[in-house]
Amino acid sequence: MLIGEYQHSVDAKGRMNFPVKLRDDLGDSFIITKGLDNCLFVYPMSEWLLLEERTNALPLSKSRQLKRFLFAGAAEVEPDKQGRVLIPQNLRDYAGLKNEVVVVGVSNRAEIWDKARWEESNLDLTSESIADAMDELGF
Repeated sequence: MLIGEYQHSVDAKGRMNFPVKLRDDLGDSFIITKGLDNCLFVYPMSEWLLLEERTNALPLSKSRQLKRFLFAGAAEVEPDKQGRVLIPQNLRDYAGLKNEVVVVGVSNRAEIWDKARWEESNLDLTSESIADAMDELGF
């Protein structure tokens, strides 16, 4: 399970040191792609294959835009000996990654956020909105 919040930075070459705890669960190579809310989604290969299977099961009329969004810009990455991964320029541009980033584990995937955007997105979280979501889930 991918959990936790980690602060990192992206170097001038577009590399970032990926959190060890998350690397252990993601495996030797994993997929980085565009995500919702202008962050990047990071999938272990097993979850990526499940996502591919599910989108392939949909009619083309319903899946074509989703497939383009997720698959066209996706990149398979493999951490180097220092644990760094290269985030392709197109993905850095999409997520607005400049220097400081936050990597968060969200169960079956991780997300990479520009630090300022992450902090801004958390302003929308209130105790009430979380309680409403928990009620819907039966907590």
